[in-house]
Amino acid sequence: MAIGGIIGSHQRHSVVASRVAMFAHLLFLVTAVLMLVWLLRFRGGINIQSEDPDQIFNVHPFVMSWGFILLIGEAILVYTTVPMNHRAQKMVHMLVHMVAFILGVFGVYAAFKFHNAAVAPDLVSLHSWIGIGAISLFALQWLIGFAVFWMPGTHDHVRAAAVPLHVAGGLAVFLLAVCAAQTGLVQKSASATPGGTEANLINVTGVFILLYGATVAATVVLRMATRHG
Repeated sequence: MAIGGIIGSHQRHSVVASRVAMFAHLLFLVTAVLMLVWLLRFRGGINIQSEDPDQIFNVHPFVMSWGFILLIGEAILVYTTVPMNHRAQKMVHMLVHMVAFILGVFGVYAAFKFHNAAVAPDLVSLHSWIGIGAISLFALQWLIGFAVFWMPGTHDHVRAAAVPLHVAGGLAVFLLAVCAAQTGLVQKSASATPGGTEANLINVTGVFILLYGATVAATVVLRMATRHG
C-alpha cells in the first residue's frame, strides 16, 4: 500500500511538472513577443551596425532576453518536455546552454559598444554588476558541468553526487539572470512616461519574465520530487 502511494505521488508530480513546463513554454513565447514589440515599437529598432546608439543598445535586451534568459530556461526544461533518452536530453541541454552563453556574450558586447558610442561609463549600475556576475557564473557552471558529466574517466558515483549541486547551481544562476533582467527593465522604465503605454509594456514584460523564471524553477522542483520523493 505504501509503495503504491509512493508511485502515485511520483506520477502526480511528473504530470504536474509537465503541465507547469508547458505553461513555461507559453510564457516564453509571450515574453519574447512583448520584448520584440517594445524594442521595435517604442525604441526604434534593433541594429548592431547602426550609427544610432539607441539601436545598438536595443540589441542588448533583445539578445539577453531571447538568447540568454529564455534559452537557459528552455535548456533546463529539456529534461521534462523533450521525449528522448537521458543521454540525448543531456546533449540538447548542454548545446542549448552553449548557444545561450554565446548569445549572452554578444549581448554584453552590444552593451559595451553602446556605451562607447554614447560616451557613457561601463559597469556603473547594479544591473551591470548583476548581469556580469550572472554570465560569469553561468560560464563557470557550464565548464564544471561539462567536466563532470561529459569528460571520460569521471566515476558514476561522482556524477551522481554532483547532480543536486549542478541543478541547484544552475537554477541559482538562471534566477540571477532573471534578476538582472528586472533591474535592466527598471532602468529603462525610468526614461518612459509614467503610466504611459511604453512604461506599462515594460512592466508587463518584466512580470512575464518573472513568471517564466518561477515556472521553470517550479518545474525543476517538481521533477526532483519525482526522482527523490
